Amino acid sequence: MPRGQAKVKGGDQCDASALLNLINYCKCFCSVDPKLVRQVIQCRNELMHSCEFRVKDDWMRHYRTALKHFVQQLSSVHHMAAVGKQIEQMLTVELSICVFGVDRLDSAGALAGLDPDSVSEQETSAELVSQWEAELLQEVLQECLHAANEEDEEATTHDTEQLKKLQGFLQANKDLCERFATELQAIGSLEVKGEEDD
Repeated sequence: MPRGQAKVKGGDQCDASALLNLINYCKCFCSVDPKLVRQVIQCRNELMHSCEFRVKDDWMRHYRTALKHFVQQLSSVHHMAAVGKQIEQMLTVELSICVFGVDRLDSAGALAGLDPDSVSEQETSAELVSQWEAELLQEVLQECLHAANEEDEEATTHDTEQLKKLQGFLQANKDLCERFATELQAIGSLEVKGEEDD
C-alpha cells in the first residue's frame, strides 16, 4: 500500500482512494479489468482535484457507467450486489442544500405543497456548509501536497498544476488565504524547490 498505508490490514481501515489503488496494483484482483479500475480512479481524481467540486451531467453519466461496470466486475464477492444498489441510490439522491432564511430549495417542485423554508430536515446553517467546504479543501490540498512531494514525475507535474490552481483560488479569497496560510507556504516552498531543481 502506498503513502504510509503499509500497516493497514483490512478494507475497513482504508479510504476509497487506497482501495482503488490496491485493486489496481494487487495481483489478487487479476480478474478485474484494470481499465475499469483506472476509469473510476480517474473520475475520483477529477472530482477531488477540481477547485470548485463541480461536475457536468455528461461527466456524472460517465462516472455512473464506469462505477456500475466496475462493481459488476466484483459480482462474485458476497456483498457486492447490495453495495451496487447502495451506490446506485447514492448517485440518484437529491443533494440540494438549503440555508435557512437565505436559499430556496432547487428541488422545490419535488416537495409539492410544502414551503421550502418549513422543511427543517433540509435546513443547514451557513457556518456548517462553510465548514464542510473547508474540510474538503483541506483534504484536497493535503493530498496534492503529498503527491507533489512524491518522486513520480508524471504525477508530480499534474499535482503541481492542481496546486497552482488551488493557490490562485485561495489567494483570491482573503478568508481562505488566512485559514490555509500554512498550506500556501508549503506550495510556495515547492515552487522554490522546483526552480532550484531546474
